Amino acid sequence: MRDAAVDREASSSGSARTVTSGRAVDLSHTLSPLRRGPGDPCYQVTRDGAHWLTARMPEGPVTYRLVQAGPCAVDARAWGAGATEFLDRLPWMLCLDEDLSGFDPTHPKIVEAHRRHPGLRMLRTGLVFEALVPAVLEQKVHTVSAHASWRRLVRQFGTTPPGPAPDGMRVAPDADGWRRIPSWTFHRANVGPQRSQTIVRAARVAESLERCTEMEPAAAARLLRSVPGIGEWTVAEISQRAFGDADALSVGDFHLAAIVGWTLLGRPIDDAAMVEYLEPLRPHRYRSVRLLSVSGQAHKPKFGPRTPITDHSWH
Repeated sequence: MRDAAVDREASSSGSARTVTSGRAVDLSHTLSPLRRGPGDPCYQVTRDGAHWLTARMPEGPVTYRLVQAGPCAVDARAWGAGATEFLDRLPWMLCLDEDLSGFDPTHPKIVEAHRRHPGLRMLRTGLVFEALVPAVLEQKVHTVSAHASWRRLVRQFGTTPPGPAPDGMRVAPDADGWRRIPSWTFHRANVGPQRSQTIVRAARVAESLERCTEMEPAAAARLLRSVPGIGEWTVAEISQRAFGDADALSVGDFHLAAIVGWTLLGRPIDDAAMVEYLEPLRPHRYRSVRLLSVSGQAHKPKFGPRTPITDHSWH
């Protein structure tokens, strides 16, 4: 990979940078794990194809706009106290330093997906608590319900984003903001006490959790799991977004094992069988699952109606 080409300018319209790579970069597929459903207040794609996101960098909030500028290039513009820090870290975030020399899948579907989508990168935001909260909201509930809770809480407790962000965007609360949300407000947002208490506990130690980015994966997992309510699945979901971990397999996901089984073997399997089957792909198990997903090959037959979405918020 060539060194990232840098083209910066500081003006009233924000700071800008272009990053390039010697290998393809598919911006839309790479960023998609950061989008928490339709209407996410922290992520919008405008009609011109630009990806607008907000985040809380260590130096402060940032609004950033990313545009595919060619097969191997991304144009970025950022506003806010965290803008310079964000732009400095952008090549790192998009995993332009990835080494795929050891990725050698043998299953025809994964091989074909990799051939068709060479620009899929892992994602490394370095923002642990930012990835933790929505992951906890998605624990053991329908994704639709979790996304609705995320929208409601961020709209209510988030802050106005810096710069010319599209209408309706917000910056998610910081750790102290999440910690101060009353239990009854979580309840009204359809977040049960187990998940809300996990978020509050994590918020109290958020500063120490951010150090996970400096640790080896096993040590980071131990630190994250020291927070009651955070287990293997949640650690994987955080690692996929905050650490760029290409091997972070979401063991314990309600659908994943069955999807992997039907897609690659033509039959359902359980978590243990999935882990055993994907072992030869280590350390690229999550990458392989993502490739199947973006290629449209991942599937699971529908055998009946979905389980109902439980809503306790009206009580």
